[in-house]
Amino acid sequence: MDIRKILFVTHFEELWFDALQSLLNLRQAALEHVVFLNVIEREKVALRRGAGYLKKEELRLREKANIHFIDWAETLFEQGMEVGVYIVVGSLAGQVVEAAAKEAADLIVLGDRKHGALKQFYAASELNEIARRTRIPVMVYKYPGAPHQAVAPFQRPLVAFDGGPASLRAVAGLRRLNTVIEEVHLVHVADDTHLNGDSVMAVQQTRKAQRQRLEAICEQFAEDGIPAKAHVMAGDLVERVEQAARQYQATMIVSGISLRPGWTPRWLGGRSQTLADRTGLTTLVFAPPENPATG
Repeated sequence: MDIRKILFVTHFEELWFDALQSLLNLRQAALEHVVFLNVIEREKVALRRGAGYLKKEELRLREKANIHFIDWAETLFEQGMEVGVYIVVGSLAGQVVEAAAKEAADLIVLGDRKHGALKQFYAASELNEIARRTRIPVMVYKYPGAPHQAVAPFQRPLVAFDGGPASLRAVAGLRRLNTVIEEVHLVHVADDTHLNGDSVMAVQQTRKAQRQRLEAICEQFAEDGIPAKAHVMAGDLVERVEQAARQYQATMIVSGISLRPGWTPRWLGGRSQTLADRTGLTTLVFAPPENPATG
């Protein structure tokens, strides 16, 4: 994963320029271009009884976004970066997918919008649609403390590894960022049901096999100059990954997203959606490749 171009999607309330600045260490790898996208949601300017289409409101929102983007672009220009801007009206997922395709983005960055329970479901649906239609990694950026206290997410990523195509794709992508990543932690959380056996020895053999697989991946990271450590845990995925992220001072959680037909849109079948809601860390989500055989 060479991240040459970022699509940075913001409504401003939840994602500011300091978040982007925390990602600019990716210039040490390949980053050279940032495209800003502001989506004005239709309900803010839609037809209303007695008022019609709120053209003035649309113009006001466009101008507000434009003022921010001009200021941000000037800073990036001074650093030798290329910049693009889209200010559009429509649905978030649809406009993100369209812009990502048009710009051939390598990473999509979204803000963490706080909503009620119903809105959270739709937010998960939007993320699922973006990942499914683009296959581009999607970052849901979160400030770890107070707003505008940004942390470089790629410094110490923790990978919630399940062995599937999306997890393998995440590993392959991170391995290309050896000039940015200081350390990687790989965590496999075994479901208690997978550890059932006729004897204690059978259970230990299962855990040993899982650890050997992780250690083999750690060796691959080491070949690329990235220190990596393997951790095998058992129990609830959300609780264990959250615990590991605190213990190892992770700056980001990396996970795969399931795109199986008919599934409710939830990261890793539901548990990682809960993790994303509960953790205060940025989450980087990888969809499986369109052709798993090729990665």
